[in-house]
Amino acid sequence: MRADPVGAVGRSEHFYFEERAATRANFSARGVSGRMIKTVEWTEEGVRMIDQRRLPNEEKYLMLRSCDEVAEAIRTMVVRGAPAIGVAAAMGLAVGMKQAVATNVADLSYDFDFMCGMMSATRPTAVNLFWAIERMRERFRRACSETDDVEEIKRALVSEAKQIFEDDIAANRALGRFGGELIPDGATILTHCNAGALATAGDYGTALGVVRGARDAGKRVAVIADETRPFLQGARLTAWELAKDEIPVTVITDNMAGHVMKQGKVDAVVVGADRIAANGDAANKIGTYMVAVLAREHSIPFYVAAPVSTVDLNVSTGEQIPIEERDAREVTHLRDQPLTPAGVPAHNPAFDVTPNGLIAAIITDKGVARQPYTASLKKLVES
Repeated sequence: MRADPVGAVGRSEHFYFEERAATRANFSARGVSGRMIKTVEWTEEGVRMIDQRRLPNEEKYLMLRSCDEVAEAIRTMVVRGAPAIGVAAAMGLAVGMKQAVATNVADLSYDFDFMCGMMSATRPTAVNLFWAIERMRERFRRACSETDDVEEIKRALVSEAKQIFEDDIAANRALGRFGGELIPDGATILTHCNAGALATAGDYGTALGVVRGARDAGKRVAVIADETRPFLQGARLTAWELAKDEIPVTVITDNMAGHVMKQGKVDAVVVGADRIAANGDAANKIGTYMVAVLAREHSIPFYVAAPVSTVDLNVSTGEQIPIEERDAREVTHLRDQPLTPAGVPAHNPAFDVTPNGLIAAIITDKGVARQPYTASLKKLVES
């Protein structure tokens, strides 16, 4: 581990402080404040969420007033990241139920089942989506067993969605504390995709929650962010929120990861996950598996950070995790600008699976799981 890894890769601490001041001044000039990032939140008017497609150039918030609009926002990656998708789905169901015109429980149940089906079809890999839908289903069943007052059932669902939001904030704070203990003072952490506040309900995040947990424990930390093709979550989102939080970050292209590891500029890798199998195999943004292989080659610890709601004990190995195939245009075009010759096909799986043997530890909100993951994850999920 380098004595002074903080700041841009390979630069001195003096340069780090100058760069951080310049970054702060730049963001202040653009009107970006240091307040907590609110990825998705409930309002009486509807579900408010930041449009992540527009970052970092524009900080725009959308007000979504129907279940359909929230489902479309998830599908089109206005909101993304497994925990954030779960929170958004719960709020989408709540706002849909709030608007339902049903006057009896039977009709309300029909509407609710339809909305759950619509929401389930948005993104297949992120298990938090299905976890949140099932939690809302359970609350609906419980409310129906307690009352036949339609309005009271609707209020129960709104309350449950708000609680899922609060639970996510608390879970990622806890995860950050556990993970922060694994990060040495002065460490530079490489991460892939965005698993920060923008990938959760807001505030802390998962992989970046570990970074923030280490910082809040008084440790000096810096981040190297893979740009993360083709959607550029690292370059656009991770860099944006870390700069906003005044945590030093340097963006690299995805194919530089091995180079900076070989140069000794990475002390740990921390990534998020969209689904973790019972044996510890972890699905995350495409390219994560390559980073894990490189980390193993260079004897760098590779950590996965995710709340226990991301662990799917019903899936025994990563081979059973469904991998979303997205529109090839995300690869062949940058917005409306073509990057490849017309007519040339592109393959665009959104995720890959990192085998558990490459993972040093899985950091959750209930503690740190280590091999054998089949036992340690089960213990944490059921605790």
